[in-house]
Amino acid sequence: MRIVLVGPPGAGKGTQATRLAEKLSIPHISTGDLFRANISRQTELGKLAKSYMDAGNLVPDEVTIAMAKDRMEQPDAENGFLLDGFPRNVSQAEALDELLRTEGIQLDAVLDLEAPEDEVVKRIAGRRVCRKDSAHVFHVTYGAPKQEGVCDVCGGELYQRDDDSEGTVRKRLEVYHTQTEPIIDYYKAQGLVVTISAMGAVGEVTGRALEALKREDDAQ
Repeated sequence: MRIVLVGPPGAGKGTQATRLAEKLSIPHISTGDLFRANISRQTELGKLAKSYMDAGNLVPDEVTIAMAKDRMEQPDAENGFLLDGFPRNVSQAEALDELLRTEGIQLDAVLDLEAPEDEVVKRIAGRRVCRKDSAHVFHVTYGAPKQEGVCDVCGGELYQRDDDSEGTVRKRLEVYHTQTEPIIDYYKAQGLVVTISAMGAVGEVTGRALEALKREDDAQ
């Protein structure tokens, strides 16, 4: 299957993308991974992207699209892929459609993870990270440390990253509503959108997504 995964920040896209890609035996292609891979390999696209990032500018759509095209042409993506973080706006969605048309293929589904805004804010703003080891992550509601403000693993101080503050999260949600959410309507017009609730345990959401994708696949 060829799938685009969308949803607001905090809906669990990264976690679900990894699990779904594994279950469906297709590569998980995220824009973050694309940028990191191209920059670390010092490809021409990577150098170009880094020049924009170093200057504090957004990487232009055409660079992101070129990276995605290169990745989707790899042998492991021949039978499908799961795109996470791309397309990020209608312009990128239109470019993706054109790219797929030239290859004689098309998307099978756009999986929309839905979560209430207050829950999204609660999920992200409640994160606490260890200053000694950022791999140690807790949550004030869903995974609280035994002692408030202290890492269970190494005793380091737990803190809230600036990116996780409520004000920053709400700004990210504004950007999502303005730039990314319109692609849902764009793909709805093509009959590709499958919407599921992102609420509940991780495994429950994965199962819900797989069932919805199977129904979509069977209907085609």
